[in-house]
Amino acid sequence: MNQKESLNDDEGLATSTAQEDRHHHLREIAHIISHIPALYPHTATGDGKEHANKWAVLILAASGGFMTTLDSSIVNIGLPAIARTFGVGVSGAIEWIIIGYLLVIASVLLTFGRLADMIGRKPIYLVGLVIFVVGSVFSGAALSLPILILARMFQGLGGALIFSVNIAMITSVFPARERGRALGLNSVVVALGISLGPTIGGIITQYFTWRWIFYVNVPVGIVVLIASTRILTERMHRGQGRFDLPGAALFALGLASLTLGLSFGQEWGWGSLAVMSAIGIGIGALVCAVLVERKVPDPILSITLLTNRVFASANISFMLSMLALFAPGFLLPFYFEELRGFSVVQAGFLLTPLPVTLAIMAPISGTLADRIGSSWLSPLGLAIACLGLFFLCQINAHSPIPDILWRLVFTGIGQGLFQAPNTRSLMGAAPPSEQGVASGVLATGRVIGQSLSVALAGSVFTGFGAPAAGTLLATQGQHLPASRVNELQQTFVSGFHAALLLCAAFAAIGIFTALVRGNESKRKTTILPGATGAAAPQSRASGRYGATGM
Repeated sequence: MNQKESLNDDEGLATSTAQEDRHHHLREIAHIISHIPALYPHTATGDGKEHANKWAVLILAASGGFMTTLDSSIVNIGLPAIARTFGVGVSGAIEWIIIGYLLVIASVLLTFGRLADMIGRKPIYLVGLVIFVVGSVFSGAALSLPILILARMFQGLGGALIFSVNIAMITSVFPARERGRALGLNSVVVALGISLGPTIGGIITQYFTWRWIFYVNVPVGIVVLIASTRILTERMHRGQGRFDLPGAALFALGLASLTLGLSFGQEWGWGSLAVMSAIGIGIGALVCAVLVERKVPDPILSITLLTNRVFASANISFMLSMLALFAPGFLLPFYFEELRGFSVVQAGFLLTPLPVTLAIMAPISGTLADRIGSSWLSPLGLAIACLGLFFLCQINAHSPIPDILWRLVFTGIGQGLFQAPNTRSLMGAAPPSEQGVASGVLATGRVIGQSLSVALAGSVFTGFGAPAAGTLLATQGQHLPASRVNELQQTFVSGFHAALLLCAAFAAIGIFTALVRGNESKRKTTILPGATGAAAPQSRASGRYGATGM
């Protein structure tokens, strides 16, 4: 018995020791598992915040921005081929492929930004990717022009969902000290989308069919959608407040009408009943929207946010930069192709120094903004861009190519120096609960600024008779006497210079609107446990809308 008891005691001791060892190993495993969220930050926490790796979020948000900007720049070059397919002219109904897309985006950006603040950015972004991909498929498969226009408007709905949150996605996960660099890198991707669009579109149109201009979005969109679904952690949540339907409807009507009037002002005539009605309805609806927003407890766009000096200054400066710097990209192809006689491909390559310089400068300026703030970088960038536009006004029908290229590079330096710091300042001025709205305001300003830039600069360009002169030079220049060619060249150059001087004037005004921003308040930024790169700003400055992270 004693021998058996001794054996039992030994077995019990061994069992106890083994159990202790197992518990010890389990504790070690539990300790390792507790650190897994930091290694694999896609583990969902259910707290309504984004805990994915900040660089992964940047890649996903920038990929969506690249896809939509590439689509915007690639479609323009395919319009002649589309017009031939459906047997219509290159003006008139075919323009609704572009205008319809812009109208939808402009009308709903603010609404989707507000929805993102209410339910989360991930669901808005994912739905946007799905709609954009499906719209691309429908656009490529369209059997008639009306169907293509409707498909493009549906695609614009997806683009608006993506545009309304991609900047907010980036600013929500990067601390203030890294936000400028992140936004600068995002600008690189956007610039690549803009610069590669015409070249890719030309290759596709020449060697395949215009339908692949839309189909090319499908594989890219599917990859981004799958990656976003697996990596992003934010869950749909119901935020505080109710959705302001009357405000959303008024903003949609106002922004859509205003964009419509600006887009067709030159073609229909600025004094025509249609244009005056569209602009009048747009302004009236926006005024009513502001009055409504003052009274509702949960507005689409907080009036208090608009009265914040940093936010207002950054937005006005951004719109003025779009007014100044978008039209040159619209005018320069006419200069290269009609006045100088270059091919479409050559003109595309000659335009690349501007976006390439922007892509190089954006991350540099963003990093500088993280170190020294945005107060002086934004006005300095617009000042350089203004000077660059003035230099572009000096080129003529016989300017050497290197003489043109350095002026484009100079302008691109200014644009790159302005963009990332200004965006950082704008998004930093909005509280975390309204980052979606701020992103929507930024995107809306881009659309309105671009539309107004082309409308005003195009009107000045047309007012001098430059388009007609360019058409004659391109089609009959070889058969005209030298005196007549010289006269047409002078007419074209005069209109070209006047339009660029107008753009330079907008940039000059933007310098002062950027300067009135003043010194920007700084915030402490803390990283939440388990949230890689997620910032929880705590303002030293009083007030709900103090500037963050400047």
